Amino acid sequence: VQLQASGGGLVQPGGSLRLSCAASGFRMDYYAIGWFRQAPGKEREGVSCIPSTDDSAYYTDSVKGRFTISRDNAKNTVYLQMNSLKPEDTAVYYCAAPTPDYYCSADDPILPADFGSWGQGTLVTVSS
Repeated sequence: VQLQASGGGLVQPGGSLRLSCAASGFRMDYYAIGWFRQAPGKEREGVSCIPSTDDSAYYTDSVKGRFTISRDNAKNTVYLQMNSLKPEDTAVYYCAAPTPDYYCSADDPILPADFGSWGQGTLVTVSS
């Protein structure tokens, strides 16, 4: 199981980025996929999670209405579209996969301990 996150970069406040998480060695459509971020000096935070079903995704409160998670099963890739970016969104962003039976609910925060497979992270810097 390998995950490769990409798409980070430097963007001005109010700008947009789309992060990609490509998988190899397994079919992502069988798994929930989560995005986490870690800012300097802070703990890793769960940002969003897309279930393996058609149920609603989870978003942490600070990104609701600005970030959208989606998946392209044909490309075995999950995306995180980030709009209206703020300086406080600056962090290294990681995608991660849990066990196949893990279910991410729209109402429940995701925890790093529930995700066993991680990508290498991509840096997002929001600054003018």
